[in-house]
Amino acid sequence: MIIKTHEIGKTKIAEVSSEETIINNATDGLDLLGNIYYNGFDKVVLHQKNFHPDFFELRTGLAGEILQKFSNYGLQLVIVGDFSLYESKSLRDFIYESNKGDTVNFYSSTAEVLK
Repeated sequence: MIIKTHEIGKTKIAEVSSEETIINNATDGLDLLGNIYYNGFDKVVLHQKNFHPDFFELRTGLAGEILQKFSNYGLQLVIVGDFSLYESKSLRDFIYESNKGDTVNFYSSTAEVLK
């Protein structure tokens, strides 16, 4: 796992990347959150491929568990990927509603996040 730091103004952003799945369960999410939070980051960018596929199946509850932890710590999570691959209306609605706020957002590229 590689953590790349980006700074935009006073916002410190951690871009986490790996060729492997990083978040397999809620404990993995909490461990990553703690690491990022205690290193003074304000926002974390994770890539779609680094989440277990169950994260994007809302009925599993995995997304809810992980996102609640990020919300509790006040750390913004941005997930980058191609979400058009998912046919679930509830997931599309979730992404749409999430992008209206600032706790969790979904973007197609890291460059879009850093604008």
